[in-house]
Amino acid sequence: MSHAETPAGLVGRPLPHESARLHVSGRASYIDDLPEPAGTLHAAPGLSSIARGRIRRLDLSAVRAHPGVRCVITAADIPGENNCGPILHDDPIIAGDEIQFHGQVIFAVAADTRDAARQAVRLAKVEYDVATPILDMDAAIAAESWVLPPFAMQRGEVDAAFAGAPHRLAGRAVLGGQEHFYLEGQISFAQPRDDDSLHLLCSTQHPTEMQQLVAHALGWRSHQVSVECRRMGGGFGGKESQSAQWACLAAILAVNTGKPVKMRLDRDDDMVATGKRHGFQYAWESAFDDRGRLLGLKLEMASNCGFSADLSGPVNDRTICHIDNAYYLDALALKSLRCKTNTVSNTAFRGFGGPQGMFVIENVLDDIARHLGRDPLAVRRANFYDVEPGARSTTPYGMVVTDNVAPALVAELAADCDYAARRAAIAEFNATSPVLKRGIALTPVKFGISFNATHYNQAGALVHVYTDGTVLVSHGGTEMGQGLYTKIRQIVADEFGLPFADVRLASTDTSRVANTSATAASSGTDLNGKAAQNACRNIKARLAAFIGELSTLTVDPEKVEFSGGQVRAGAFAMPFGELAMAAYRARIQLWDAGFYKTPKIHFDPVSKLGRPFFYFAYGAACCEVAIDTLTGESRVLRADLLHDAGRSINPALDIGQVEGGFIQGMGWLTSEELWWRPDGKLMSHAPSTYKIPTASDLPAIFNVRLYANANAEDSIHRSKAVGEPPFMLALAVFQALRDAVGAALPAGRPVRLDAPATPEAILRALTPGESA
Repeated sequence: MSHAETPAGLVGRPLPHESARLHVSGRASYIDDLPEPAGTLHAAPGLSSIARGRIRRLDLSAVRAHPGVRCVITAADIPGENNCGPILHDDPIIAGDEIQFHGQVIFAVAADTRDAARQAVRLAKVEYDVATPILDMDAAIAAESWVLPPFAMQRGEVDAAFAGAPHRLAGRAVLGGQEHFYLEGQISFAQPRDDDSLHLLCSTQHPTEMQQLVAHALGWRSHQVSVECRRMGGGFGGKESQSAQWACLAAILAVNTGKPVKMRLDRDDDMVATGKRHGFQYAWESAFDDRGRLLGLKLEMASNCGFSADLSGPVNDRTICHIDNAYYLDALALKSLRCKTNTVSNTAFRGFGGPQGMFVIENVLDDIARHLGRDPLAVRRANFYDVEPGARSTTPYGMVVTDNVAPALVAELAADCDYAARRAAIAEFNATSPVLKRGIALTPVKFGISFNATHYNQAGALVHVYTDGTVLVSHGGTEMGQGLYTKIRQIVADEFGLPFADVRLASTDTSRVANTSATAASSGTDLNGKAAQNACRNIKARLAAFIGELSTLTVDPEKVEFSGGQVRAGAFAMPFGELAMAAYRARIQLWDAGFYKTPKIHFDPVSKLGRPFFYFAYGAACCEVAIDTLTGESRVLRADLLHDAGRSINPALDIGQVEGGFIQGMGWLTSEELWWRPDGKLMSHAPSTYKIPTASDLPAIFNVRLYANANAEDSIHRSKAVGEPPFMLALAVFQALRDAVGAALPAGRPVRLDAPATPEAILRALTPGESA
């Protein structure tokens, strides 16, 4: 948009990402692109080579003697608290004597160059007393090894439901984890400043948490540390808590040397030493009627949390709050096991446990449909929550679903994509194709929006109007490519009636907006958009009152119009910039701080009861796949996605999020396989050994559309969050693969397909005895 364009209705327009041109031209500055002050040192971590044991002897003399090395630190050199855990203090910045996973940091080096630092860490001589590691969930369960105590809950009369049910089934499944694979790896740049203070440039989704943890590690107070982030090259949850360790190391080395220190992880080290999506395994029993309606469910689920708690508590809580997906569960007995293993500590990942909850309920309903010989979509529809709040509207965690559009949305998608006709055509194809088999599935998504931890549902913003009528905005959200800054600019420009180019976003900085929440839980625009809007309206109210003084007219503040770069009130009209200058000369405050807290929400983390979500985002996907029964290879032939973004602030960005989330979810469920050696070393630690989807994996037919549905709740412009919910649309790919596998098996035989559905997993599911 040129400066002269009239910005009428900026909210709702598909404007390009505010940094799009910088991205594609290579001019977008990330931390590693910024000029380095003279004397900058470069850091590298020394990592353990065993998964479990104790350090008997650590000889770092050769490390210290390597040319260019200026500082070497161990756990003993941390001046404050040796912890980077966000909730429990069980995650050391540098391991002491105890080693808990292969790749744990045992020392760190700062040197004149990055190559010198990386060469030096390889010169350490370490002797260990090795212990047998716990590497999988079965071993952890057998040893009763937990990062947090097991949790059990029951809703409804489960035993009675099973006793009176016409049908019962049992099943189990294994679901793998996922590497974040952000394009920009973990990086922090610590710059000492006067009077025992420090400024940290950090690729992080949670600047305030970095500020707090760095201060604790240094033995300082929060006002001595400021954290700044202009943009990240991707985060996906991997830079929420996991950026802390590298920020702390950079800060400690910087304070120790008095020099700026940059810590940029090598890609292999990044994949080895940072946490991933939690892998899960499940065992269940279901009770249901002849229509396939669930009457009761008994479920035990275990998650691989790694060696420390990190965010495993809230991740597993969100899993519990999403095992229902879009379905009413009348009677539920649940046990949740949070397994401690000698692997890297797993962490936040897009969906934050929600996908792992939805995965299991979709398998349960698919098994029921196969058992009854019914269309899986019919069984799913039979289990939907009521459209109008009624007897079948309360979730297992006690929240009443009042905004249920899943039935209407699914019906619209099923009609648009010719689901029924295509299912019949696929059955005909499979009947005459002995080697290639096709499958189809249509699955819904109901995803709760808000942090489970209620106190995180708040945000602040700072809006400055300058005397030329331009605007600078700061807020607590971080930009990781998702378009948050673009949407905030649209919201602010719309409030003042200005062209998009007249509003600029300052980098997120704890010295501008304090006590920020993580940019996570899909809440970045919901929270920060409302906070920025609040600040704008405070300024507009003062300007409206000033117009009355300026014009000697009786002005109703509610009727002052800000649009087209003008401010109008009846017969009064003035360009916004002129009004700003006049207000300044009249000593009218032209800046304001805005604040927002999400209403209506509450959640008891002990009982897992309450209203943890402000609203739900909905969606559905219909996917068609083909498998080769000889090789196990698979391909997604077609995907039709219909997603509820409410009244979209920027449809172009939202459709991009739907497309990207779906493809990332597809990778998690089909090709992205994490693999550890028996000694605990991660072998899938580079692009050569870890397979994410590429352009060639996109469906040949890929239809994506936003569902027309204004948010029932008073969100920012009645929009809905769109960061995480589309990820779970990819469950339709996995269910379609189960459908294709089922077509190759004898009639009535259950499908046991684990995720990711790699060719090996598909062959195991097709081979008698292998998947039983």
